Amino acid sequence: MSTVNIKPLLHHCRRENPKPSYRSKLFNPCSFDCYSSKKFVSHGRSFFCDFKPPKSPPPIRATSNVTAVVETFESTDVFFKETFPLKRTELVEGKIFIRLGHGKNERKWQLTVGCSLPGKWILHWGVSYIDDIGTEWDQPPKGMIPHGSVRIKDYAIETPLRKSSSSFEGQTFQEVKIDFDSKSAIAAINFVLKDEESGAWYQHRGRDFKIPLVDYLEDDGNMVGAKWGFGVLPGALGQLSNIFLKAEESHSKDESNNIEPKEPGKESRRLEGFYEEMAIAKEVPVYNSVTVSVRKCPETDKNLLYLETDLPRDVVVHWGVCRDDARKWEIPAAPHPPDTVVFKDKALRTLLQSKDGGNRCYGLFTLEEGLEGFLFVLKIDENTWLKYKGNDFYIPLSSLSMSTSIPKQEKPEGAQVPGTTEKENEGSSVTEYTNGIIKEIRHLVSGISSEEILKTKTKEAQESILQEIEKLAAEAYSIFRSSIPTFTEEDVTEFEEPKRPATIKISSGTGTGFEIVCQGFNWESHKSGKWYLELKSKAEELSSLGFTVIWLPPPTESVSPEGYMPKDLYNLNSRYGTIDELKEIVKKFHELGIRVLGDVVLNHRCAHYQNQNGVWNLFGGRLNWDDRAVVADDPHFQGRGNKSSGDNFHAAPNIDHSQDFVRKDIKEWLCWLRKEVGYDGWRLDFARGFWGGYVKDYLDASEPSFAVGEYWDSLSYTYGEMDHNQDAHRQRIVDWINATNGTAGAFDVTTKGILHAALERCEYWRLSDQKGRPPGVVGWWPSRAVTFIENHDTGSTQGHWRFPGRKEMQGYAYILTHPGTPSVFYDHIFSHYRSEIGALLSLRVRNNIHCRSRVQISKAERDVYAAIIDEKVAMKIGPGHYEPPSGSQKWSLVAEGTDYKVWELS
Repeated sequence: MSTVNIKPLLHHCRRENPKPSYRSKLFNPCSFDCYSSKKFVSHGRSFFCDFKPPKSPPPIRATSNVTAVVETFESTDVFFKETFPLKRTELVEGKIFIRLGHGKNERKWQLTVGCSLPGKWILHWGVSYIDDIGTEWDQPPKGMIPHGSVRIKDYAIETPLRKSSSSFEGQTFQEVKIDFDSKSAIAAINFVLKDEESGAWYQHRGRDFKIPLVDYLEDDGNMVGAKWGFGVLPGALGQLSNIFLKAEESHSKDESNNIEPKEPGKESRRLEGFYEEMAIAKEVPVYNSVTVSVRKCPETDKNLLYLETDLPRDVVVHWGVCRDDARKWEIPAAPHPPDTVVFKDKALRTLLQSKDGGNRCYGLFTLEEGLEGFLFVLKIDENTWLKYKGNDFYIPLSSLSMSTSIPKQEKPEGAQVPGTTEKENEGSSVTEYTNGIIKEIRHLVSGISSEEILKTKTKEAQESILQEIEKLAAEAYSIFRSSIPTFTEEDVTEFEEPKRPATIKISSGTGTGFEIVCQGFNWESHKSGKWYLELKSKAEELSSLGFTVIWLPPPTESVSPEGYMPKDLYNLNSRYGTIDELKEIVKKFHELGIRVLGDVVLNHRCAHYQNQNGVWNLFGGRLNWDDRAVVADDPHFQGRGNKSSGDNFHAAPNIDHSQDFVRKDIKEWLCWLRKEVGYDGWRLDFARGFWGGYVKDYLDASEPSFAVGEYWDSLSYTYGEMDHNQDAHRQRIVDWINATNGTAGAFDVTTKGILHAALERCEYWRLSDQKGRPPGVVGWWPSRAVTFIENHDTGSTQGHWRFPGRKEMQGYAYILTHPGTPSVFYDHIFSHYRSEIGALLSLRVRNNIHCRSRVQISKAERDVYAAIIDEKVAMKIGPGHYEPPSGSQKWSLVAEGTDYKVWELS
């Protein structure tokens, strides 16, 4: 869940589909389990300077000469022309206003919440009753719920804001009005504002807004209108009369019943109206473009480069040239365009000239002969640099440089060598390069066996040379692995089928290779207070099904009952049970040969105390850190640490793992958990929040037998449709695994998302990538991919990204027959799917399918996907037809259900 504070301005995260918009039942400080899946669009900053163009740059008149030169770029002698898309964000500011006043009569009151920013706004709200204990919300009485609202389980209401018939400071705005009885049993109205377009949640100082209707509620910094006396509303809102809040003794939560404060000393008070405004800011995507044309000047043989863009305001081009494929920036010879300055003797900066009344701007560059390319980035303000797909813009200055100097991933889309296709150019360049290296290696090897060498060199000398060649090959491959993290070494180094766990070395990244994980809880498991004991009674059943690993919920004291907002890390008495009950269940699973994963939250921690500014960033308990342990770039918690090494989670202080004392304490805590509780490994919550290198440090210290990180962000979409190519998404997950040095696996969110689209839309062709491999992390680095279709966030009672209904078994038929380490959700095991899941688990164990098993995709068509795994298990999902190949092999159908079948060799 993405949350945002509103003082002084609101910053938030952007999310794109598939919208796993995590939301908790609680909206208190540190009450969220999950997080926004999409970070801000950020523009890379290659150059830091304080370039300030003249306040009023002299206008460049469009003389006949300049006009003539520009017009020539529409002619046919232009050898390069490309339009590049530019995507940036702009901060749009507005206001949230909250008004409490009379309704139709003195007994009826009305709360109005409005927003002046455009968007699709939802009020997510609930109430607190006078006799309630705790901080959970409740749903209001039926008569209080506005028309068009939707009930969220049993604890909240979601009401869309509607366009108001009046105006706010001359602007139209959206609002929602909630009517209530002043004599009801409601003590407060709580809410957060949700922006459905971005998926962000707007809060008040890190907490839900609270409108108190009684005067004895504790103010924890999130009350609005708590200082009584705002009796007069400004402007057209008029005056509000005051009435007494009278109470009676009924405990009913029905709106028609009245109550009297039960505790002595609580006086009746006057309910007063108020009006408050709060600043709000929303970043919205803005799309522009830049067009670059290059032609040869017939008179001078110099290259003329024309650049034009529709970007607003003063646009500065930071540019240089390069003379070879290394693309090293350098300053070209004069002449340079007007309003050009030199930056640190490495580049030039040119202020583009206005065109079309200031709606567009352009620059004309004269470049000497012999240059390979023109490099540039665009700067539109002090903090915004625009690049192309994360790299500097590169413009070839000759047809030759176009064919040899533009790698495929950097070449502008559509730019090709004249007369050839892009594929032909790429293939020719790569083949020429690799053939040269291979020829040199073969020459070196063949020299060892030449007759002259055989006569003069001893056998020992030849062996020594061969050993050096092997070392060089190993070193080269190691460099390849570190520089190209899209791991395909599964095809090279992971082909050998591991033996059963008794004889294989255990690695924290892979376990034994035969792990089958059970997530042993759901979102509601904490409610009984005895979950450890309940799960203990099912341990033998889980063992008999074939599970080798059980994932337990977060064990620490937590602000949220689910455990994902930890406070005192050494206090293991949680809503799931006591520390002794935790030790009992771990011992029980160990007796059955099942390893136990602890769910550890290392990204953030809830504070015990406020600093002098009223910000919660001081910690108590055994790890009594101060604000140096909090990252400095989260504006909500005023940390004095360094900048975050990952994405911030704004509902709680984000821990600065670069601090030596923090890492030391966390390593000691993990080792203590291993020894005190008996955990065998870790599930790492919100792994996006901190660098994978710190994870390696923690795993090296605690030596788990298995570890998996929750690295979660959004898949790629175009106009609301999921892209077929999700390489960028799985690359980010692989990059994180690579940062841990392979010491941890990661949940294969890519595979889950693609399964969603394939099954929901009957597009099973999605289950094969461009190279005929599984399209998720399991297709690139299967030994580190933990596959799943549901967990406590996506399914259970939250249902934030629920698997397509009634198609769960197709998902399990996929992950339980394929490589990777499958994880099965508790709710599915103990449901009507139990026998079908049990049959698939038995099949996986019986056929020794493991994390490195080989997949041969037989079909990936519109209505069917089929594959053969390790040449001994065949499967298909989808309504289409498939039968494994007949012949000398005899296949037996061993598992079957709605739109899936699985066979094994007889």
